[in-house]
Amino acid sequence: MRVPIRIAGAASVSALMLLAVGCAGGPGAGKAKPGATEAVTPAEPLPMKATPRPATWTGTDHKAHQLRITPTRLARGSDSDLAHIQLDDEFKGMVPYYLTFSYTNTGKDTVSDVSPERNFSVNGADGQAAEQLSLFRSNPMATDSGLPPECRESGKAKLAPGASAAICGIFMLPKDGQPATVSYKDDGGDTLIWRVGGGKGGASAGVLPAGKPADGITTDSRSRPVSLRITPKGVRTGSLADLSRFDLDADEKKLVPFYVTMQYRNSGKYDLLPSMSDGVALRTVGGRTVKKLTLIDIGGPGVSQCPEAVPHKMVKPNGTVTECSIHLLPKGDAPAAVLFDGEGEGSEPVTWQASAGSGK
Repeated sequence: MRVPIRIAGAASVSALMLLAVGCAGGPGAGKAKPGATEAVTPAEPLPMKATPRPATWTGTDHKAHQLRITPTRLARGSDSDLAHIQLDDEFKGMVPYYLTFSYTNTGKDTVSDVSPERNFSVNGADGQAAEQLSLFRSNPMATDSGLPPECRESGKAKLAPGASAAICGIFMLPKDGQPATVSYKDDGGDTLIWRVGGGKGGASAGVLPAGKPADGITTDSRSRPVSLRITPKGVRTGSLADLSRFDLDADEKKLVPFYVTMQYRNSGKYDLLPSMSDGVALRTVGGRTVKKLTLIDIGGPGVSQCPEAVPHKMVKPNGTVTECSIHLLPKGDAPAAVLFDGEGEGSEPVTWQASAGSGK
């Protein structure tokens, strides 16, 4: 018996951000700034190999359609590109990146309402996915901005067999951020990855080197805060055969298990139940945040390749415990960072770089 894994989406699509002059926006929508002047700054292309990939897209007809998708250009924009737009506070201090891609219907039937842009993500080196914006393409203000031509128009929603179209997606990243990958969440289950530049994306602010000890906070059985000294010990690639005792569903059997091993030292005042791994998640190269897989195995041997806790007893002050958590990733994706999100007053998430295959 098991509790299914929860996989967060690669990137959330914001409310519609660009409204025609005189239109009223709904809750959370951006509004045009009256009288704003616009200084056009050409977008700066980033190195990315435009490799076509076969992909699956599922439409409103609930049928799988075969496409060929090709990211052709990723460019860094400027604040001035959106000078007329009143963005939500969460986008303040962020800059737009424009991802242009083409898509071709490689199937035998005409595809209607096709919108593969929803499955794309632009991701930092730590696996943090950018926020995707949706714009009304009919706004005349956009024609004079620094937006690439494809970002001023809608793509073709209907494609005959062999027909192609191009469209642009807009992704918001912090000014000090830098993309490392472009990914496509294939409706067939896999993740397609394209590297940007060297694929490293530079150092990510707030991300610690793999294996570096750091402080965190959790709570005891009485909800009292307890400080921790946390040391990541590694990320390993597992096998579905390791989980053969458990009843995985059909979708989970398409995924690849990864094992995250962490050591915790109780630097607080109270005893702790060894359950700190509940706060561990993997961020992936494809922009997902994947929490641990919870397996119900009362009195059973568990998964020998990834023991829940060693030793399996209360962790007293100054005591240590090593815990392992299981995370299921789509084929084609890989770990980018390990995240510990603790509990209690003053608790802050801690993030480390991850390297698949380490810690064996």
